[in-house]
Amino acid sequence: MLRFLRRHRGWSHALGAFGGVALALLLAPPATAEPMYPLPDPDPFYAAPADLGAHSPGDVLDVRALPPVPLFAGATATLVKFRSTDSHGGPIAATTTVITPLLHQADAPLLSYQHFINALGTNCAVSHTLYSGDLNLGTTVSMLNAVLQRGWSIALPDHLGPQFALGAARLGGQIVLDGIRAVKRLPDLAVQHSPVALAGYSGGGLATAWAAVLQPSYAPELQLQGAAMGGVPENLVTMAQGLGLEPHPAFGLAMAAAIGLEREYPDQIQTGAYLNPRGLALRGAMANSCTNEILFMGANGSAREFVTSTSFIDSRTARSVVEENSLELYPGVPEIPMFEWHSPADPLIPIDSIGNTDRRWCGAGVRLQTMQVSAPEHLSAAVQGAPEVLQWLEGRMRGEPAPVAC
Repeated sequence: MLRFLRRHRGWSHALGAFGGVALALLLAPPATAEPMYPLPDPDPFYAAPADLGAHSPGDVLDVRALPPVPLFAGATATLVKFRSTDSHGGPIAATTTVITPLLHQADAPLLSYQHFINALGTNCAVSHTLYSGDLNLGTTVSMLNAVLQRGWSIALPDHLGPQFALGAARLGGQIVLDGIRAVKRLPDLAVQHSPVALAGYSGGGLATAWAAVLQPSYAPELQLQGAAMGGVPENLVTMAQGLGLEPHPAFGLAMAAAIGLEREYPDQIQTGAYLNPRGLALRGAMANSCTNEILFMGANGSAREFVTSTSFIDSRTARSVVEENSLELYPGVPEIPMFEWHSPADPLIPIDSIGNTDRRWCGAGVRLQTMQVSAPEHLSAAVQGAPEVLQWLEGRMRGEPAPVAC
């Protein structure tokens, strides 16, 4: 495990996570083949109201002023609860945290930044981790502070939804779009007429990309200036095969995605039915865990260790769900300028699927700019790409024509 820490310190920088892993294993609920949902957030603010179905997507359900965030000096924080839509068209309550800079000017730009959550527990919501010392925020704090210094507001949505359905990528795109709708409907935030752009990395980049491709059909009234996405797992089928079937340092992410998809698609994906006792115990331990704990628990594991049979791989129903949430396989394209960046040496994401998607988008006329960075692994690519991403976003907010690198 120490070797895992040294090799993958971008994923976790603290030995304190061991304590969380041990506690999760000790307190894991009894093994069951039924879907395992997260514990509800004890704060009633996050609960869906009784009249949720009477609201439209993007309607504001509640607002709360939050304490100052130490990471963002001088800024104010506001938690917004709004109505969104799950993967089956049903109403859900979702949340986004809005960071407003000191001396904010009305209708200054708004950036919806999708932080990679990669988690299964309600305690992993961005509105919680902003105050709990989530070290993964270190990959983006410098860029977000640079955004605030420019006078822009930032929306940080909890794009995994109320069930923390990691892997349900289309859901994330819908939540992002409804979060922007909600934020623009709140006069006190003074962004009603602000130019809006999207950005995100890794799992947050996936939510960003899905928001961009779904916007023409899901939220056609929203005018977006562009979207920057980095390190995106654009084909979940090939990613699952890469992380899941043979021992891999990041196997925990594949296991967590299987748990998350089971939550969102319980009639189509029965992860628990294929797990052996070890697998059921691991699922129980992960069920309310955040990114670092998930990675520790699954380090160098493989699906073969935790299942009774690998026949789940051949399930057409389950595969169709994974394909449905794979950006490479979605026929629609964004109608806004796009910026895509990644490391060609990234060991976590299927690089070929990025190239395939970029070429298809270019062929469809998308104004796409791409960039490869020299980072040897996944998270450092986020930091290396940030300066050029910020420069690209500034151009979109100023209304300049987007460069094309097809």
